[in-house]
Amino acid sequence: MHTDTNPRPKLAVWKFASCDGCQLTLLDCEDELLGIADKIDVSHFLEASSAVAPGPYDLSLVEGSVTTPQDAERIRHVRAVSRRLVTIGACATAGGVQALRNYADVAEFQAAVYARPDYVATLATSTPISAHVPVDFELRGCPIDRRQLVEVITAHLAGRTPDVPRHSVCFECKRRGTTCVTVALGTPCLGPVTHAGCGAICPSYGRGCYGCFGPSNSTNFPSFVPLLRRDGMDTLDVVRVLRTFNTAAEEFDAVSRAEDEQR
Repeated sequence: MHTDTNPRPKLAVWKFASCDGCQLTLLDCEDELLGIADKIDVSHFLEASSAVAPGPYDLSLVEGSVTTPQDAERIRHVRAVSRRLVTIGACATAGGVQALRNYADVAEFQAAVYARPDYVATLATSTPISAHVPVDFELRGCPIDRRQLVEVITAHLAGRTPDVPRHSVCFECKRRGTTCVTVALGTPCLGPVTHAGCGAICPSYGRGCYGCFGPSNSTNFPSFVPLLRRDGMDTLDVVRVLRTFNTAAEEFDAVSRAEDEQR
């Protein structure tokens, strides 16, 4: 925690296998970060600056999943030099869309894409950071919500637990007065089982939730999947809607595999 007698806490931002969208969300927090800019030292953030200060770091934000042997080794180093480690985004918290490799033969993908696949060092799976090292907090989303990101950083400075909701997207729809697309239109929607944080953007435009923020803490898939079928989805549709940004999230993964076995 920052005090007048201690140096400013060091913030580090790290990238693994990802699209950089969550790091760009941090860069997009220009106005929000002005209020805490004098209380924290951004010591390692290659997306923003090539200047790097040595660790240890008080808070590390990690974007991306582990997909190579080098990644697996590097994340252990990141954990060793970080007092608190927070994973940000679907790739870091659930393996990302690249975890689709987990359901197929990676060697076949490599042979189809690369002329010399023997030059490519990769793992058979894409896994979240928590599968390799202890994680202090997970911030969901594809990409993350910048308000939640600022909350995580300010909570660290204040020495408290981040106030990030754990309820489903349905709560956000109710809060903003959005008509339920499933009830009113019969549109399949993952809102009942998806973590809140996006502000229920898709339902507000008459579209079903795509599950960008991963499973909520109150998922009940045995009751939910029949609702998707009632709204017109077949087994393949259910598998596809669960295998997107958070495909390797434990709850989504278990259901999609069970559905896939029925095909």
